[in-house]
Amino acid sequence: MKKQLMLGNAAVARGLYEAGCAVASSYPGTPSTEITEEAARFDDIYCEWAPNEKVAMEVAFGACLAGKRSFCGMKHVGLNVAADPLFTMSYTGVNAGLVIAVADDAGMHSSQNEQDSRNYAIAAKLPMLEPSDSAEAKEFTKRAYEISEEYDTPVLLKMCTRVAHSQSIVEIQDRVEPPKKPYEKNIAKYVMMPGNAKRRHPFVEERTRKLIQLAEETDLNRVEMGGTEMGIITSSTSYQYVKEVFGDTVSVLKLGMINPLPVKLILDFASHVDHLVVVEELDPIIENHCRRLGLKVTGKNVLPLEDEFSQNLVAEKLGGTVHRGAALDDAIPPRPPVMCAGCPHRGLFYTLNKNKCTVMGDIGCYTLGAVAPLSAMDMTLCMGGSISGIHGFNKALGEESEGKTVAVIGDSTFMHSGMTGLANIAYNQSNSTVIILDNSITGMTGHQQNPTTGYNIKGDPAGKIDLEALCRAMGFNRVRVVDPYDLKACDQAVKEELAAAEPSVIISRRPCALLKYVKHKAPLAVDTSKCIGCKSCMKIGCPAISIKEGKAHVDSTLCVGCGVCEQLCPVDAFESTGKEG
Repeated sequence: MKKQLMLGNAAVARGLYEAGCAVASSYPGTPSTEITEEAARFDDIYCEWAPNEKVAMEVAFGACLAGKRSFCGMKHVGLNVAADPLFTMSYTGVNAGLVIAVADDAGMHSSQNEQDSRNYAIAAKLPMLEPSDSAEAKEFTKRAYEISEEYDTPVLLKMCTRVAHSQSIVEIQDRVEPPKKPYEKNIAKYVMMPGNAKRRHPFVEERTRKLIQLAEETDLNRVEMGGTEMGIITSSTSYQYVKEVFGDTVSVLKLGMINPLPVKLILDFASHVDHLVVVEELDPIIENHCRRLGLKVTGKNVLPLEDEFSQNLVAEKLGGTVHRGAALDDAIPPRPPVMCAGCPHRGLFYTLNKNKCTVMGDIGCYTLGAVAPLSAMDMTLCMGGSISGIHGFNKALGEESEGKTVAVIGDSTFMHSGMTGLANIAYNQSNSTVIILDNSITGMTGHQQNPTTGYNIKGDPAGKIDLEALCRAMGFNRVRVVDPYDLKACDQAVKEELAAAEPSVIISRRPCALLKYVKHKAPLAVDTSKCIGCKSCMKIGCPAISIKEGKAHVDSTLCVGCGVCEQLCPVDAFESTGKEG
């Protein structure tokens, strides 16, 4: 049997392939994105990027209803968007198997919160599996399909940043494609009007009782007996930390099926150890379950509710050996995230800062516009929140805010959740200016296509949404396109649209500087004989520009020749090197 070192997300994709999954629909979101990207490498799986997670989940449900195993994937905040169909799918059940991967981001490496998705499994009364490495990620994916079809339920597969983005050995097996399940019309099962839904609720409760019994017996949960002075109940990446710190000196109950949780298995394990401890990131889901069983347990009274765990944290809190690793020089300066050299959003954000605009922000790499020196963002809430937010802001303050407040949103985020907010502005008529930052790609998650790019997940030609036509069709008379590299044009557009006495849309359009097809101009250099050290060029926060010996300096390995800094220099000290980048 072939073995391969594999990323956790790639292992899930391999599990989809081996399990005979036929349809995968997702919306990219770190740390889940690579699952669907890797699945798209298999020709036997139809894969797509959907406009948002709710659509993706509904697509996957439609495919499973048709009799084919299906999948959708998202990050934890994406599950908020998909919660509407999720809760009702718990009632309908499935036809063919349906697996939903949700990747949590404890530590908030690229997220606006660190919610614990296990709460969704509990609330929706759905089974959830939680792998602790790549091998389990693949196998749990396959097992999830078996559970889905045996118990007539969608199954949640919970990943986390460390499992999704770490690598371990995976055994590769052949694809086994189950026979297509025939679709049979069943109004009582699939049409969730109140009368039918009321009769489906008892099914959900009975299914939960059966799943609890499964949790007692399944090898997804396993006991590893060692020393009995301490017994640790854990799951996911926390299991790896426990094993690295304590090895076989403690006993471990490793939970792979995290919802519903077993009862007898936990009570039996607790009876064999002197001191019971629960190690789990974020919420005390397992701990609270143990307390309801009447067990005395150490958990969040010692371990934190926030942030990621680590080997050192577990050792420090529970008395193991701490492995400090190499010490870093305290003099090393911090390196905060910044927009890339040549980022098309930089000129637009400079303009907004210059005009002292109040900026309702959104989710994307452009959220970095909030960082100094641009500091051009006042609020970021959730996907699409900028457009709905500016409408409420301007309705509350009227003329006091209308002439100086804008909303900014990326092209992909606009397709995800911005259109309904824009429809609200058109319908309820707030005098609001919305700026769509169209960089021709979904940038933050690593360059995935979206409905505005004209290409699908494989890079093949696909349907393309015309943003200008869409905005006009939604009722906006004032729709204009501006090049964010042109500071004068940006300034004029912002001033004119804010002064207009009606809703307007500005489309700031230039492709992401990191796209492979974008051909850059020659990098710039500074004529130090002209430079007066005024630092005007530093106001845009470009990582290619620095000050050396009182003069501006351009790193030619970073500069893409966008020319924004040239437009800021009062003495024309910037000049082209003439060498194409």
